Amino acid sequence: MIDESHVTVPQIGGMYRGDRARKETLVEYGFRLPSALDNRPMKFEEFEALAPQTIYVSATPGAYELDKSGGEVVDQVVRPTGLLDPIIEVRPVATQVDDLLSEIRLRTAINERVLVTTLTKRMAEDLTEYLEEHGERVRYLHSDIDTVERMEIIRDLRLGEFDVLGGDQPAA
Repeated sequence: MIDESHVTVPQIGGMYRGDRARKETLVEYGFRLPSALDNRPMKFEEFEALAPQTIYVSATPGAYELDKSGGEVVDQVVRPTGLLDPIIEVRPVATQVDDLLSEIRLRTAINERVLVTTLTKRMAEDLTEYLEEHGERVRYLHSDIDTVERMEIIRDLRLGEFDVLGGDQPAA
């Protein structure tokens, strides 16, 4: 089994050539005896012969691994964390704020919290104001808020002092 095979396979292939080039230079200039060339890492072909059945593990397999697998690739559906990929739903831009408000109300009705990311600090502030006007308990986070206040905001979210936390991408 070779983990991170997209990196490991090329390294195995390069070990012999890199070692050989270095030792040839040392032998050529008299810093090593020619017998130093005999003590070397395996050539890639020797490694392949040693491990005829190999499982290549990589999120981004290279051409070599894809060729060796004959196109038989297995996706890891359940992540080591136990979390599955979220379901992604694309909705029209025209109704995004109304959609958000209805989703917030669905979540808060069952006592859950909501995290909302915006593109800018200004958008986080404006969205917070809009949601407050519509009766939602909401706060925002962004880089202009000092560390102590950030910690208080996160604590209050956990304690249920408010239900919705908005912020720009870096703050989220």
